Amino acid sequence: MKIITAKDAGYCFGVRDAVDIAYDSAKKHGEVYMLGDIVHNERVVEDLAKSGSKVVKTIDEIPNDKPVLFRAHGTSKKVWQEAKGKNIDIIDATCPLVREIHNEVERLEKNGRQIIIIGDHGHDEVVGIESHSISPIVVSNIDEAKTLRKFKKAGIVSQSTQTIENVKEIINVLMTKVFDLHFINTICFPTKQNQYQIKDLAKESDIMIIIGSFTSANSKRLTELSLKLNTNTYQVNSYKDLKKLWFNNVKKVGISAGASTPDYLISEVENKIKNISKNQTRRV
Repeated sequence: MKIITAKDAGYCFGVRDAVDIAYDSAKKHGEVYMLGDIVHNERVVEDLAKSGSKVVKTIDEIPNDKPVLFRAHGTSKKVWQEAKGKNIDIIDATCPLVREIHNEVERLEKNGRQIIIIGDHGHDEVVGIESHSISPIVVSNIDEAKTLRKFKKAGIVSQSTQTIENVKEIINVLMTKVFDLHFINTICFPTKQNQYQIKDLAKESDIMIIIGSFTSANSKRLTELSLKLNTNTYQVNSYKDLKKLWFNNVKKVGISAGASTPDYLISEVENKIKNISKNQTRRV
């Protein structure tokens, strides 16, 4: 059995940097506070909690002498203003690519365009993007796009971890709704690379394993993408979810992981499959 793990599986640089900053900040200050989980992965959240990273729901829960860490997903302008108003020390771990989406939204709106965001309703990143527009519209799928009224001018961005296929389908509908349409392709490069690699692996593998929390929209989208090309696709949260019977008569295993999946979880899954297959793993 041959086992191949996609090169860009797991943490993107923005998430990796944010997690590292959380560990460093907790060590420096004793504790660091975050509004919600830094990533959608239970193991990472548990490990960070042990290091002194605390999750709270509101700014009011943060002690005056402790910093708040704004996560890679981005944070709404309202929360930024609230933290500054309370003179709380802010550690900004916003992904540079997400920050660029905020800048694009503001630029497009200054040009008099209706802002349309292709993304998941209520997702942390999308909420942050919305806050940079006066009256944004969020569209998550093609059916929602079909219900929109027509606009003379619109500026369109997407959540950074959307699938290329979903964005294309929605854009095709919006082209019939908007006379002057300006689309900025804000799917981030690591996401694009991971999607391309999954497509190739899914076609040539007997089985696909996608590692990621079931609370992660990004991981679930990758699983859906793989399933379209290989029905023998399974999403697992950890090596404990693997079942030996999946690998009966399997000659080639493809592995990938969502952007919130750390390296050590990927290694644990690789090692478990190696134990099942008694073959070595190689990365491509």
